[in-house]
Amino acid sequence: MSRTLTAQLPQHTGQRVTVQGWVHRRRRLSQVAFLVVRDRSGLAQVVIGDGTGRRQLDALGEETVVSVEGTVVANPKAPGGAELTDPRITVLGSATPPPVELWRPALTAGLPALLDHAPIAWRHPARAAVWQVAAASLRGFRRALDERGFTEIHSPKLVGGSTESGATVFTVDYFGRPAYLAQSPQFYKQMMVGVFERVYEVGPVFRAEPHDTVRHLAEYVSLDVELGFIDDHRDVLAVLRDVLAGMIDAVRGGAAEAGARLPEVPERIPVIHFRDALALVGADPDEPDLAPEHERRIGRWAVREFGSDFVAVEGFPARKRPFYTHPEPGDAGWTNSFDLLFRGLELVTGGQRLHEYADYARALADRGEPTDAYEPYLQAFRHGMPPHGGFAIGLERWTARLVGADNIRRTTLFPRDLHRLTP
Repeated sequence: MSRTLTAQLPQHTGQRVTVQGWVHRRRRLSQVAFLVVRDRSGLAQVVIGDGTGRRQLDALGEETVVSVEGTVVANPKAPGGAELTDPRITVLGSATPPPVELWRPALTAGLPALLDHAPIAWRHPARAAVWQVAAASLRGFRRALDERGFTEIHSPKLVGGSTESGATVFTVDYFGRPAYLAQSPQFYKQMMVGVFERVYEVGPVFRAEPHDTVRHLAEYVSLDVELGFIDDHRDVLAVLRDVLAGMIDAVRGGAAEAGARLPEVPERIPVIHFRDALALVGADPDEPDLAPEHERRIGRWAVREFGSDFVAVEGFPARKRPFYTHPEPGDAGWTNSFDLLFRGLELVTGGQRLHEYADYARALADRGEPTDAYEPYLQAFRHGMPPHGGFAIGLERWTARLVGADNIRRTTLFPRDLHRLTP
């Protein structure tokens, strides 16, 4: 008999079916007992009335893997509105008691304990639903870009030099010589604009920065986009807007299970210049960046003025942006770049890049850096590159904002930070 998922049981009322999954919970009453089976689609209730079945149930511990053949009966009080009766249970895999009580509606263990036992904790339906939001977001991201003529690429994660100026890198031994874990696919996705015009990548990036905050990780999943033949960074922001809308649409089906609060993406994301943002929050006009409190205040302003959970801050100072960032026309102290804030937190960094080789040579010289170390990257610009730009979204941070998590580690399968290298 082929397997039926628990969510499909209402479609098979009156039929004999087989469900397979984990023993989620056992409940014993005076005259009847219940077995709750969990699979990837949800929960199913199994009714056990005879003595043999109750004795078998007593021998089954939580998380035992079972196959249950039974008759589907409609019951509005059962999970999904149907249950199995007259069951025949077969054990497929034994289990010792789990370190966390997965049958409870909410996990009560602290975050360190959950992370120590992540392979088990992620089985909890509420925890699994969080990653389903992340997975749906990825599907929406890819779909939105595929529909707009983008090509998915995959760049090396072992590289010969740093990508982001000023950031710390992880050094590894590469056959006796130093190499580094990639901080981003920035150089490669720019190179590929010269091949495909529009590219994107989903992959890990690594930052050896000693942050120990609720919003930073040493390894995270980056959703990177680069596109050619643009006028300026506003074209990039328009594509980002469409991508975010596609991600939200893809999440809608599973948002409730994860407790996600989905935003409306406005047709045009509100924009404020960096200098005006500093004035808005009362910051020193010479500040090179926005502090977390500044981001929160700007986020509240965007909700108040535009009814938007999103707001873009454009024109960041050149001294705060990488050398490949295009200057603002008429004032090279500012740049054609932006940060997108989502509910008061930086979610995306993007902008227009330089595309002329002479501009790169000049930008590197201004920073006192020779071009030799960048020759493999600059090669593309010697041979003709269109005006282009792009952005990157951190998947775990995006998911955390959707589900209201207080720590990015709650939306990361196996977080890597200053203190954690296992599991």
